[in-house]
Amino acid sequence: MTDLLIKNTRPMGGETADILIRNGRIDAIGPDLSADGVKVEDGGGRIAIPGLVDAHTHLDKSLLGYPWYRNEVGPRLIDKIDNERAVKREYGLDAHVQSMRQSLQSVSYGTTLIRTHVDVDTDQGVAAIEGVLETRRQLQGVVEIEIVAFPQSGLMRRPGTLEHLDKAMALGADLVGGLDPCGMDRDPKAHLDAIFTIAEKYGKGIDIHLHENAELGAFSMDMIFERIRAHSMQGKVAVSHAFCLAASDWNMTQGLIDTCAELDVPILTTAPPSRDVPSLKRLHAAGVRFGAGVDGFRDTWGPYGNGDMLERAMLLGMKNNLRRDDEVASALYVCTTGGALAMERAGHALEAGGRGDVVLVEGETLAEAVVTHAPRKLVVTAGAVVARDGQSLRARP
Repeated sequence: MTDLLIKNTRPMGGETADILIRNGRIDAIGPDLSADGVKVEDGGGRIAIPGLVDAHTHLDKSLLGYPWYRNEVGPRLIDKIDNERAVKREYGLDAHVQSMRQSLQSVSYGTTLIRTHVDVDTDQGVAAIEGVLETRRQLQGVVEIEIVAFPQSGLMRRPGTLEHLDKAMALGADLVGGLDPCGMDRDPKAHLDAIFTIAEKYGKGIDIHLHENAELGAFSMDMIFERIRAHSMQGKVAVSHAFCLAASDWNMTQGLIDTCAELDVPILTTAPPSRDVPSLKRLHAAGVRFGAGVDGFRDTWGPYGNGDMLERAMLLGMKNNLRRDDEVASALYVCTTGGALAMERAGHALEAGGRGDVVLVEGETLAEAVVTHAPRKLVVTAGAVVARDGQSLRARP
C-alpha cells in the first residue's frame, strides 16, 4: 500500500476531480487537491472507476503461454471434465505458472480483485491449490486473490476427494466449493451435507457451481436453502451460474430469487452467450447481491475470453438487453463495486474511505467505456500503480 495523487480525472464519468490515496485507501476526492511528498499521476481527463472485480474464474486451468489448443471434446459436462484431467497430466500443467499468467493479464485490464475456483481431485490432490496459493503470495499488493477449493470432478462419485477438500481448506483456501449436487454426484444430500460440514469446521463460506436447469436446479437450490437455515449461514453461501433462475416459469424463479434475498445468497454469473442467465434487473430489484466473472478462458473447455471484465460488463449488458446508458452503467457496477459486495468486500468504491483501487478508462461516459473497452491507461491497486497503457508492470512468466 502506498500514497498517490491522481490529478484530472472524472470519477464515474462525472465532474473533473482529483483522487488522493493514502495508506492504500481513498483519502479525498475533489478539485485541486495537493499533498506534499506524494507521487502524482495525470489522469488526462479520463474516467476513473473502481478496480474491476472478477468474481468467478479458474486461474489453474488456463493454457495461456501454450500453443493453440485444438478442441475436439464432446458436448457433455463430464466429457469436458474428464478431458481436462487428461490434458493436465499430458501437459504437466503447473498451476502456479498458469495462474500467474492469467492473473497478470487480468491486472493489465484493470482487475484488482479475483475469486478463483481451484480444482481439488484424486488425480492431483491439492497441488493446484498450492500453486495458486504461491501466486497469491507473489502478487500480494498487485491483485487480491480469493481461493475456492473446488471438486471439479465430483465429490461423492470420486471417493477420496472429500479428504483432499478438507486438506485444501487447512492449507488456506478461503471458501468451500461445490458442483451440481444432482447432475454430477447424483446424491445431493450427501454432497451438500459434506461441503456444509467442512465449511462449518473451518468457519468459511461456500460457493457452489450450479449448472442444473429449470426444476432440477430449483430442487438443488431449495436443498441449499435448507442447509443455510440449518447451519445459520445466511450471507455466507454463494451460487455461481444459477441457470435455473432463468427458467421460463416466472413464479418458480421469482420464488427462488426472493429466497436468495431473504437468506442473502449472492449470485455470480459469467453471462455466457450460449445460455439463459439470471436477470440483472430482477436480482437487483429483489436486493440480491450480484457479481460477475470471466469464468475460464483459453483452456480445454473453450477458446473464448481474455480476462477483461470491462468486456464482460458489455456481455452482461447484451445478455440482459441493457441499452440505456444508465442500464449499461449498472452492468459495470456488477463488475466493480457490486461484485466486491457479493464477495463480502465493503468499501470497494470511489469514495472517501474506500479502497484505493482505481482504473482510468477511455470514453465520454461509463456506457462508452464499457462498449469500447479500450486499453486501460492506468491501473492502481491500494495506491500502487500496477499496470499502464494496457500492460502489467510485472512481466508474465
